[in-house]
Amino acid sequence: MNWNSNEFVWLDWAVLSVGVILIAWAVYRAIQKDKKLQQGANSEDYLFGKGEPWYVIGAAIFAANIGSEHLVGLAGTGAKDGVGMGHWEMQGWMILILGWLFVPFYQLLNNKLGKIITMPDFLKFRYTQRTGSWLSIITLIAYILTKVSVTAFTGGIFFEYLLGLPFWYGAIGLIAITAVFTVFGGMKGVMTLSAIQTPILIVGSFLVLFLGLSMLGDGSIMEGWTQMMAVCNAAHDGFGTTHMFHTDPADPMYPKFPGYVVFLGASIIGFWYWCTDQHIVQRVLGQTKGEDNAAVMRRARRGTIAAGYFKLLPIFMFLIPGMVAYALSLKAGSGIVMDITNTHDTDGAFAMMVKNILPTGVKGIVTIGFVCALVASLAAFFNSCATLFTEDFYKPMKKGMSESHYVFVGRLATVVVVILGLAWMPIMMNMGNLYSYLQDIQSLIAPAMVAVFALGIFSKRITPKAGEWGLIGGFLIGMLRLLTNVITESGTKAMDGAFWEYTSWFWQTNWLIFEVWLLVFIIVMMVIVSCFTPAPTKEQVEAITFTSDYKKAIKESWNKWDVIATLGVIACCAAFYWYFW
Repeated sequence: MNWNSNEFVWLDWAVLSVGVILIAWAVYRAIQKDKKLQQGANSEDYLFGKGEPWYVIGAAIFAANIGSEHLVGLAGTGAKDGVGMGHWEMQGWMILILGWLFVPFYQLLNNKLGKIITMPDFLKFRYTQRTGSWLSIITLIAYILTKVSVTAFTGGIFFEYLLGLPFWYGAIGLIAITAVFTVFGGMKGVMTLSAIQTPILIVGSFLVLFLGLSMLGDGSIMEGWTQMMAVCNAAHDGFGTTHMFHTDPADPMYPKFPGYVVFLGASIIGFWYWCTDQHIVQRVLGQTKGEDNAAVMRRARRGTIAAGYFKLLPIFMFLIPGMVAYALSLKAGSGIVMDITNTHDTDGAFAMMVKNILPTGVKGIVTIGFVCALVASLAAFFNSCATLFTEDFYKPMKKGMSESHYVFVGRLATVVVVILGLAWMPIMMNMGNLYSYLQDIQSLIAPAMVAVFALGIFSKRITPKAGEWGLIGGFLIGMLRLLTNVITESGTKAMDGAFWEYTSWFWQTNWLIFEVWLLVFIIVMMVIVSCFTPAPTKEQVEAITFTSDYKKAIKESWNKWDVIATLGVIACCAAFYWYFW
């Protein structure tokens, strides 16, 4: 047997098949054990998962973030644009804000309401019922536009390049497998799969990185790194792709990432995603089983700190291997053929690395981790959608139903999300570069979310109506910009007529600059509306006011090691920015 075959041979298929069966058995056992402990089905356990240790919480947060958009999109953008998109991945410091700041607020409201909250719950209590309902609608729309469709689409590309499967077989097959897994596994299944796949994914990705560098450096990893940096420094007309900030207007990447505004734009998206998105926050909201506030916050915070360290890894797991793939495509005999002007080629960068770099048998083991990552990430989206629909729409309308009934409705909501995700895919495929599309959509949704959550927590003067206006108004403006992006091909297409001429500032402004100004506009609007609308009630203000007992619980929830570990995450992020400045 040729152990260095560049094909996925029978041994790889055997390893993959056995691994998937063993993992399915492990997940099944974990679910059955949990059901016995819970004495039957329970909607909160199905949707949230409860009482997990901090390292499982951290792994679940990390796994929920890692999806096929990383395996395909992040590696692809690494091959094409180097570390330019690294700002969105170097977000370990942002997860710390969830653990240190937002977890206490969410836990406080948990106590006030006497239940595990969803993000719409928070807005319903702090603002108005309509605000919370709109957040549910916006979040479900966002998941369909940016999560389900994107994950399935990029999964199809990954399987096409790695296994040779036709694109639609891979995409639809991934959705079908994940839908079945989510329906029967619930959050406990997602948590268990996350804990299993995280070490496999990390080890496998670093194998791809180190073996790729070794091949590039003719046996030397350090020489391979030097060669990669040299090749990428010469890319893009000599401006290079090895720096995070592009300040020269002549740089081909300047129109997309203009100067230092890229850091602010990435932070706005990061704040929304890591601190207020149900998909992520759900990993810490359910950790309340039989413990006092200090113990709950301690486990949740330490889980976010662990996730902060995990979040430092995707740059080295996916983006830099994409840069290595580009360098190898210029090296004779590497087996990697890539045209960086062809998006489909660059999107296949990581799959080509797995196929051409890893030895026979190891390909199968590593692919197990990747398949688990795709399923866990997509399942997490499905589960969050089921949670939002069940908790925020169905339960208020159908009170007093059995727990098994609510679980069934959550499963039915999952099926609906699957169908909508499939329906959107053909439209999405005609909207240009995938990773740019993903970040562009998020930049239109994030400002409204950031404004209403930040002002809702930090200001007692923002009125309920101001929150409603900010969320709905900001979302509608963002969707109007999305519509013009579709029509004008993201501002690149010349449009004739007086209307397009007078509104060019709206549809031609760089997406990051537009995102920043949209956030400023929403904040100003909320402040102005607050001057003319009724103030929040005493109950609403007290819901975000810490009592002396609660302040004591917060102080008891951390020690010096939590602080030291937190500073470690920040130091790692700073070091990366220093090296690739």
